[in-house]
This record gives sequence, structure tokens and C-alpha cells, in this order.
Amino acid sequence: MPAVEEGTLLWEPSQEFRERSEMRRYMRWLAERKGLSFDTYDDLWQWSVRDLEAFWASIWEYFDIQASRPYERVLAGRAMPGARWFPGAELNYAQHALRRASREHPAILCASEDRLLTALSWDELGAQVAAVAAALRNLGVGRGDRVAAYVPNIPEALVAFLATASIGAIWSSCSPDFGAPSVADRFRQIEPRVLIAVDGYRYNGRPYDRRPVVAELQRQLPGLETTVLIPYLDPAAGTAGFPGKTVLWPELLREGGPLAFEPVPFDHPLWILYSSGTTGLPKPIVQGHGGILLEHLKMMALHCDLRPGDRFFWFTTTGWMMWNFLVSGLLVGATVLLYDGSPGYPDMNALWRLAEQSRMTLLGTSAAYIGACMKAGIEPGRDFDLSALKSIGSTGSPLAPEGFRWVYDHVKRDLWLASVSGGTDLCTAFLGGCPLLPVRAGELQCRCLGADVQAFDERGRPVIDQVGELVITQPMPSMPLFFWNDPGDRRYRDSYFAMYPGVWRHGDWIKITPRGSAVIYGRSDSTINRMGVRMGTSEIYRVVEAIPEVQDSLVIDLELPGRGAYMPLFVVLREGVELDDGLRERIRRRIRESLSPRHVPDDIVAIPEVPRTLNGKKLEVPVKKILMGAAREQAVNPDSMSNPGALRFFEEFAARLQAEGAAGA
Repeated sequence: MPAVEEGTLLWEPSQEFRERSEMRRYMRWLAERKGLSFDTYDDLWQWSVRDLEAFWASIWEYFDIQASRPYERVLAGRAMPGARWFPGAELNYAQHALRRASREHPAILCASEDRLLTALSWDELGAQVAAVAAALRNLGVGRGDRVAAYVPNIPEALVAFLATASIGAIWSSCSPDFGAPSVADRFRQIEPRVLIAVDGYRYNGRPYDRRPVVAELQRQLPGLETTVLIPYLDPAAGTAGFPGKTVLWPELLREGGPLAFEPVPFDHPLWILYSSGTTGLPKPIVQGHGGILLEHLKMMALHCDLRPGDRFFWFTTTGWMMWNFLVSGLLVGATVLLYDGSPGYPDMNALWRLAEQSRMTLLGTSAAYIGACMKAGIEPGRDFDLSALKSIGSTGSPLAPEGFRWVYDHVKRDLWLASVSGGTDLCTAFLGGCPLLPVRAGELQCRCLGADVQAFDERGRPVIDQVGELVITQPMPSMPLFFWNDPGDRRYRDSYFAMYPGVWRHGDWIKITPRGSAVIYGRSDSTINRMGVRMGTSEIYRVVEAIPEVQDSLVIDLELPGRGAYMPLFVVLREGVELDDGLRERIRRRIRESLSPRHVPDDIVAIPEVPRTLNGKKLEVPVKKILMGAAREQAVNPDSMSNPGALRFFEEFAARLQAEGAAGA
């Protein structure tokens, strides 16, 4: 593969591509309707963050938001947290998701490992949403009640979500590859009234029966009244053997009634997502109807360049915010593509085969998948008809310059590749693609409209062309309304505003180039981020340290130059125990079953002791810095440690990693 460096120019949009884009159409609209003329995207971005009220009001008007009550003003105070957007307005997200119904193209295309590509029309989608909404009402679900889902990425999940939103109830979901303890830790906090779950699923060619997990969740969830079972793995699956009231999904679809939408305030909760810190339970993040509606309309149309007739896909599960992002493709009238299965089964061509079969126009994936395709030596551009494919999105972790080059050399030359970065916390990308700008290796094209992203140095000053803390200095509508069960917003403030009061600190290292593009250098904290799914280290410790042979543990998530994503798990074993292949496999299996396959470590290494502070906290961030090449004195003050000698192992381990990286290069 030809050498490529960060910043190497790989693609430029043609003049026709630029002029046909939704971004250019929006700029023409601003000039005609508002008298606002911008020569470049950067000029437009500067206006969008300098005059927040005018920008977001233009988004409301441009996308013709349907509100049963108008807003009184755009923004009632800019203080973070606590900024209030569009007070007085009442609307409904689900109404906007279904208002672009068309007979010219389907609403949904779906496939799985053992099911062929099938379509669901807009009429069918609307009818199913109406039926499930009526059924939920009959089950006693109303405004503000929680509906939790333990389902894969299938049409039933999307139908259930839209039905929940349409009646003003609150949605929350976990992927069925999560184990019972991990799901219970999430759903117990929000006390759902209804649980929608599958009997099982298929992954990598293997069936997974989840009925025992569903039964355990029924026992562990306080306030749960009804479980709706989707017979997905076994069409003949019934409700016998479950400890709580259980009905079958087909019974919900038999309900009648018209499609109706409950008007709710702009800041009424739409869904609850989960993002884990390094300690405590996963954070239940609440986002609102109006904030998500405006943010996702902006992203889908202007930054993803989606419109009616496009076919939009992102490889995701229902446990990752990219599922919520994906379903918002309906807001602009695009066809949403759902896939349930492994991206590597039966081989690494699975998603490229789906792209050909579905005539996909935007393929969203992860840097990890692109890296796996590179290692597998596949040739998607040669082996499949990708003539419909206009763009590729990559997220989850930084895409290396070599990954950019591989896409252009082995997928398609004339292709818009957008590496994007954001998070569960805002359920969007605040750094991403722009159809007006060139693509450069290793870089994210731009800061997204309305997102005042900056790189802060150690003194809290914005810097250009230097690596700093990624911060957002002004509010965005999709920022969390609050965390569920967080009195006084204490946990919310501690999560994002403790370092810079009034400024959102996201926890990534970023460099903003003089061109306005950006490079992400991984997490600046110790949260585990595997393929975009974040999980606190405490969750992994709870599982690993429950194994009798393991006395203590430390897990570190790294982005290493020349190696990419790498997550080693270090374990302290009880006296007389050897870390053999059998114990390694038991640890991996326990993590896979109790948490998720994504969080299985790349290596498991025995260590004498875990480095700790004087008050007993594990030194995750200092160890991470050492493994990334920092000297001990730069990483930690030994006087703050109870066992400074424990760092010697990690210094030696870091030297081995660097030697392996140099040898691989």
C-alpha cells in the first residue's frame, strides 16, 4: 500500500457534487430568505456558533418543524448545564419520523445472517406503529412511563420505539448480547413499566437463547408489569415458564386504531441512553424530543447529505447510540437499512455484500471494521457492484490514515469518506463530514454546525494545531436534559463540567488544524470505548474479580500508533494460581456473557499488584499514560501512591509494546 501521512489529500468533491448537496441548498436558502451569504463552510460554521439563536431558528424554519404550540424564544439562557431550548413549544419526534411517507421507496430494508433482504413500506410501518401504540396504551403505558427493550437491530425495535415516542412514553434499549447483570444495572435505574424482549438471536452462525436472561430481568426489575416477547429465534416460542405477565408481539400488532401523536414539550424525554464512567453504575442519559429532532435533522440532511430515496445504513446494535442516530434517517425521508448479525460472517465481505444487494448509498461502519477488512485482504470494489454507494461513514474510534487510503484503493475512488466523532452523551457527531470539503487522511473534515468544539490547553485556553482537551464551549439542543435519578444534577455536572465549569469536557484528545479539520487521538480519561460502545472499567472489574482465582484487576483501553485499538486486562491472581489458557478463556467467556463480546480484552496478563493511590484508588490514567510512552514522573507523583514499585512492571510492558510497534512498522 502506498505510504500515506496524516493530512494527505485523498478526495475532493466535484463542483456538481457540491452544488447538489443539501449543505449548499441550505446556504442558498439562507442567502435568499435571511440575507446571509457565506463564501466558505468555515464562514458558515463561525456564524452558527457565534449566533446560536439565529442558527437554530433557521434549522427550525428550514426543516419546517411541525409544532402544536409555537416556541416563545429560541434559547432561555446559555448556561451549561441547564440551557433551555425553545420553551413553550410542543411537538413529537415520531410525528416527524413518519411525516415523509412515500410510495416511491420503502421506509425500511432489513436483513440478518439467515434472513434475506426484505422491505417494509411506509404504510406498513405507520400501521404497525399505530397498532403497537394502541397496545401500549391498553397496557397502561402513558406519558413519562418507561418502555425498555432487549432486542437486536430488527424492524420490531424501530416500530416499538416510534410507538413509545408517539404516546409520550420514554424509550430505552440494550442489545441482547449484553448479559443479565449488565442489562439489569441499566434498566433497574429507570424502572420500566413494559419490557420488550426477544427469545434469542443468531450471531456468527450460532443461536443464542436469551429466555433465561429475560426471565432473570423480570425478577430483577421493580415496577415491571408486562413483558412482550418477540419470537425471533424460534417462531414457535411461547410465554410458558416466565415468572411475570408475558404476551407475544403478534398480539400487539392485532390492535387497531389510527396513527396519533401526543404533543409533548420540546424538552420532554424521548429516550434514555447509557454511558459508563470509571466508577459506579452506567449513567442513564436523558435526551429530549425537540433537541434530538433538530440535531438529527441537521446531521442527516446537512452533514450526511441524505434525502428521500437515499438508502442509509450504519452497522450498529440497539445498545449503541448509532442505532438511535440511524433510525433518524426517517426524519429526512431516507430508507433505513437494518442488519442483525456479525459483520464478519460468513466472511469479512458481509457488509459489502449487503451494500450491493440493497443499493446502499451511505454505508456507516467503524474504524475497527475497516481495519479488519484491511487485514483480511478483501477487495470490495472489485468483487461487488458498489455503483450506488455515495459515501462511507466511520466512527467508534479514530480511523488511521492507512484506513482512509485502503477505502480509496480497495473500495471506490470517487467516494466521500467521512470519519466522525461525537458520543452517546449528545447522541450525535459534533465533528464530522461536509460535502463541500476535501477528505484528508486521518482527519475529520469539520466541526459540525452549531457545535462550538475547541481544543483546550492545560490552562483552559483554545489552541490551534496543538493537541488539547476536546471541549464544547456553548450549549447544543441534544445535550442531556439530565441523568435519571440524579438529584441536583450532581453526577451530570461531575461528568462533564468538573474540569472547566460552564464548559463541556468530553474526554478526548483533539487537534484542530488551521484548515478547520480535526484529528482525534483517543480518550483522555480511562473509560473503555470499544467500537463506539462505552463501558466503565468498574463494570469489567465486577465481573472479572468475581472469578475465584482473580484477586485484583486493571483494564486499560489504548490507541497505539501503528497498532490501533488495544485493550489489555491485567490480573492479580490468588497465591498458587497460574494464568493458563483455561483460565484466560474462562475470564473471556465471563466478560462476553455478563457484559458484551465487544469488551473482551485483547490480552490478559498476570501482574504482581495493581498500582493504587494512598486512598486505594486504581491508577488507571497514569498507567495508560505510561503505556502510551510517558515517563513515570510525567504520569504520576509517586508520593501519592501506596505502592509506587508497582509501576515498574508497566514501564517494562510499555517498552515491549514500543519494540513490537517498531518491529511491525
